[in-house]
Amino acid sequence: MGITSAIVLFAVIWFMVFFVVLPLRMTTQGEAGEVVPGTHASAPSDAQIGRKARITTFWAIGLWIVIAGVIISGAITVRDLDWFHRMSTPEVSLPE
Repeated sequence: MGITSAIVLFAVIWFMVFFVVLPLRMTTQGEAGEVVPGTHASAPSDAQIGRKARITTFWAIGLWIVIAGVIISGAITVRDLDWFHRMSTPEVSLPE
């Protein structure tokens, strides 16, 4: 895995975790009883984006270490996910 693919993998994991963490413990303006004029009652009253970004980074680093480790070790390859046998078998050169 190159440095670029490692960074892209981390970015994808980070955003996926971020979208999972965003709605957790969210208090809407309707629940808080302070609806700002011009907004929906379901809008967050205090989004706590910084706190959620820190939580996301913590979990994304852990997941990235596990996933990158599996990719680098070769425990699971793309050919393991070829359920319909559409990939050709790799040619192996034998040592002479």
